[in-house]
Amino acid sequence: MKIKNICCIGAGYVGGPTMAVIAQKCPEINVTVVDINADRIAAWNDEDVENIPIYEPGLSEVVKEARGRNLFFSTNVDSAIDKADMIFISVNTPTKTYGIGKGMAADLKFIELCARQIARVSKNDKIVVEKSTLPVRTAEALKNILDNTGNGVNYQILSNPEFLAEGTAVDDLMNPDRVLIGGDIENPEGKEAVEALVDIYAHWIPRERLLTTNVWSSELSKLTANAFLAQRVSSINAMSELCEKSGADVKEVSKAIGMDSRIGPKFLQASVGFGGSCFQKDILNLVYISKSLGLNEVADYWEQVIIMNDYQKKRFAYKIVQTLFNTVSGKKIAVLGWAFKKDTNDTRESAAIYVADYLLNEQAEIVVYDPKVKTEQIYADLDYLNTRSSEENRAQVSVVDTPYEATKEAHAIAVLTEWDEFKELDWEKIYNEMLKPAFLFDGRRLLERATKEKMGFEFYAIGS
Repeated sequence: MKIKNICCIGAGYVGGPTMAVIAQKCPEINVTVVDINADRIAAWNDEDVENIPIYEPGLSEVVKEARGRNLFFSTNVDSAIDKADMIFISVNTPTKTYGIGKGMAADLKFIELCARQIARVSKNDKIVVEKSTLPVRTAEALKNILDNTGNGVNYQILSNPEFLAEGTAVDDLMNPDRVLIGGDIENPEGKEAVEALVDIYAHWIPRERLLTTNVWSSELSKLTANAFLAQRVSSINAMSELCEKSGADVKEVSKAIGMDSRIGPKFLQASVGFGGSCFQKDILNLVYISKSLGLNEVADYWEQVIIMNDYQKKRFAYKIVQTLFNTVSGKKIAVLGWAFKKDTNDTRESAAIYVADYLLNEQAEIVVYDPKVKTEQIYADLDYLNTRSSEENRAQVSVVDTPYEATKEAHAIAVLTEWDEFKELDWEKIYNEMLKPAFLFDGRRLLERATKEKMGFEFYAIGS
């Protein structure tokens, strides 16, 4: 089965970069990315490729090479579905905010809408690929909808979860640890569909890294991978407070345990907490699935990872209040970094949002600088929490274009994203222009304590 036309429904952080790389590596396949958000599609089609809606190192160059040749961005969803041999579903699967499973279960309404649209439009056989992170056995629901509402068309459902880290997504796509493809490998049609997707990735990825499983193993592997990574972050963050109270340094502890080959050094960086679109959502999903299957001890185990992460953000904000003589009311606090990690403009579940929100509850005046996050996104993130009115957020929070503007006459600075540029700032100038005593809170263990204290800063870093 040779694939000539691919359609990807969803032009977000997964769909856009993944399809751009597939188009670049497979010039003989036409790849169309569709989305009902016309503004987002317009941004992907912007003449200046630097204005594409997602910032990832190297992504604009990939898009520039393939766009208009065999990579297309469109709002005409029906047409793209009709032409496609293979359809990737890469739409949002947020945590439910209503009804049964509220606050934990994945909201699959967008997935179901995609399935119904595919069933309505399709006239010939299709391979449908789950790219969104989904709870186990979603493929079963997808197949049920497609088989019972279609035009007698045959569908094969594959699971192909993404394992991208934002900030390194292009490199992760070019040189992945593994690509996981789940399908109905017990029957010939399912096996053929799996091989069709394997052939696409084999254009640039060695065959031994292309792992094929049944659909359920593939779906669960994605949730498990994110749960294990998040668990490591929460584990080292739990130790960070113990280090602060006992006189140990969490950086030294991390290095010592990371040199054990059974543990390894990755995801052992203590911080103000993990963010991003996946970790929290996927663990909550895992908790919900476990509870719905009556596995309460399993659910409690994974829920603790989230509890620890929330506690770390709250603890950091309280440390700021406590250190500033138990009040930040009317005090200017400079927040350096709003994205959930460096080298991305994604702010979903960013620790900065919650730290700022806690400080706003204490009537602080927040001034934010982030090199890649737009002003309207920062306000939208705060408004989404519904802690206070949109007007109040705009009155208490301002967004500026330079770090020096943010820190001038500030009582304290909170470093909440590990942007490399923050290491290179003129910290002498910043210190001189701040109110004294000048407090510096490093939520990412980015800055060197000795040099900052020598300048005169009152310095606090997570885990020391």
